[in-house]
Amino acid sequence: MQRKWWTLIAVSVATFMLLLDITVVNVALPSIRKDLHADFTDLQWVFDAYTLTLAALVLTAGSLADRLGRRKMFAVGLVIFSVASFLCAVSPNPTFLNIARAVQGVGGAIMFAVSLALIAQEFTAGRERGAAMGAYGATIGVAVAVGPLIGGALTDTLGWESIFYLNVPIGAAALVITFLKVRESRDPNATRVDWAGVAVFSGALFLLVLALVRGNADGWTSPKILALFCVSAVLLAAFVAIELRVAEPMLPLGLFRRAAFTGVQLAAFAVSSSLFALFLYLTLYLQNYLGLSPFQAGLRYLPITVLSFLVAPVAGVLLSRVQARLMLGVGLTAIGAGLWLMGDIQADDTWTGLLAGFLVAGAGVGLINPVIADVAVSVVPKERSGMAAGINDTFRQVGIAVGIAVWGAVLIARGTDQFGVLTANTTHSQRRQLVEAASSGSLPQALEAAPPGIRQALSDSARAGFLSGLNTVLFLGALVSLIGAALALWLVRENQIEREDLTEAADPAVHEA
Repeated sequence: MQRKWWTLIAVSVATFMLLLDITVVNVALPSIRKDLHADFTDLQWVFDAYTLTLAALVLTAGSLADRLGRRKMFAVGLVIFSVASFLCAVSPNPTFLNIARAVQGVGGAIMFAVSLALIAQEFTAGRERGAAMGAYGATIGVAVAVGPLIGGALTDTLGWESIFYLNVPIGAAALVITFLKVRESRDPNATRVDWAGVAVFSGALFLLVLALVRGNADGWTSPKILALFCVSAVLLAAFVAIELRVAEPMLPLGLFRRAAFTGVQLAAFAVSSSLFALFLYLTLYLQNYLGLSPFQAGLRYLPITVLSFLVAPVAGVLLSRVQARLMLGVGLTAIGAGLWLMGDIQADDTWTGLLAGFLVAGAGVGLINPVIADVAVSVVPKERSGMAAGINDTFRQVGIAVGIAVWGAVLIARGTDQFGVLTANTTHSQRRQLVEAASSGSLPQALEAAPPGIRQALSDSARAGFLSGLNTVLFLGALVSLIGAALALWLVRENQIEREDLTEAADPAVHEA
């Protein structure tokens, strides 16, 4: 088998592991909460600790890979991710788990940054790369499809720890393939690592998410929250100033003058901050509100994941025949429509109320994943593919991290307001705590201190508040996706995307590995 196919296998196995970990964690969250005595904020950090470090370091990882060797850095990422997965499995408390998840993000940043670059270096732009991206997209679909099922089955039978142990043998297999079959490559014009940019960007992103996560508890106008927002804004402004002045920036702002480059980043941010970020809260609804087990919740995700799996390879074939902006626009519109169909959940609804939305959104995800992956590395020169992949993954992970924080803040705020309409004899703090408890699955424990005569009324109000908040964030997520569709249609220009030269395509020699 040719080297390029081994490279695609190694990248796909690693990507499968990364995405499996995310989707598996989704259905295990209620069990993690119960065993580690975690609260609503802890559950948010299980995701955000991972995505924050990944988003903050993926650009640096891409630059290091271009300088030190992409295969070498890819292998380092596999080792870090696998070791951190083991630490997650043995976590004794939420803080340890979230620190281990942050370390996972370091390994994930390296693998994400290098994955698309490794594919781009082996496959010629055009039909061949489109086919590879289709296979890559199908891998994403499989991981998303089987993740909830595997996670649910493992959590129900062996405990949530097993979902992290699973990464160790998968990582080992990918590591062997990488060392034996993947070609080393570097960028001869690689730049220095912009450590100042990394530090300032990381700090700004962390403080922003921290403010969003703590806003409801501490008060949005409290000195602490206002200070966090202000310092985050100052650091972001400093980051822009640094990137404009340093000779070799981690994020060359000049790239954003190319409309197609900006458009694909916004498309990645839109899908990540809408559907992918909302998976956390949909899972809490399925398990904590409807009372489904982890495996049962995983089964309910099959419609959205199977559609994504089936559509992704078709999208890969269409890449060389249909304009990228049309595929992005249609895909993001489908995701927005799917989220809108999921909304308006009523107290007596079953999971089938989500079914139509799952199907439509799943088709949209399958359509845009290969397009984003292909365009992200095809709008820049091939030697800068590592940086381009890193920038795209940064927008993806920032979208998830900020999305989870924003939707969590909106859900609790909206739910608390709805609780107040239904039950007036409680303080704002009590209402917020009960809505958080209904969201995280700890409502029975939270109600133990209440007088027995009003527990049922408080429980009904808290659950109604959770539904009101969930419906609100589903609607807002749909709006974000539709805005992303409009921006992609406007900005992504076909003449700015590297396409296969037909004269070269006719010559078999150019396709030799």
